[in-house]
Amino acid sequence: MSENNESLADDVMGDLQSEAVEGDLAVLTADLQRLQAEYVNYRKRVERDRAVAHELAVGAVLTELLPILDDLNRAKEHDELQGGFKAVADQLINVTTRIGLQSFGEVGSVFDPQIHEALMHSTSAEVTQPTATAILQPGYKYKDRILRAARVAVTDPE
Repeated sequence: MSENNESLADDVMGDLQSEAVEGDLAVLTADLQRLQAEYVNYRKRVERDRAVAHELAVGAVLTELLPILDDLNRAKEHDELQGGFKAVADQLINVTTRIGLQSFGEVGSVFDPQIHEALMHSTSAEVTQPTATAILQPGYKYKDRILRAARVAVTDPE
């Protein structure tokens, strides 16, 4: 009987050790899965932060170019863009457009203080809501960011 008791004790000890190992394995597996999920989230956050930093840097450079683009537009309006200077101006405009710079502001559009800056006001019976009746300086945006609001003359209804 003593041999039988020892065999039973060995079986019980083996089962207990097996359950302990399985429990430890489950805990370690859960820890590994949690760490993997944290790492994936970290990588996503870093990529998102990188993309935002890149967008901000490009936006800052484009903002610095806006006065030059304004000068080029004024020169074009007065037919002063000619020869080699016209080629350089066209190249600069094409590059900024390819990067993603967009000009906005149209005569006749509804005044929106989010994208327009009112520099002049007048009233007229011809409009039913505040309207941008003259674009004094176009607005520019890069992706979803407004780099500069369109500077406009606004006509309000009487």
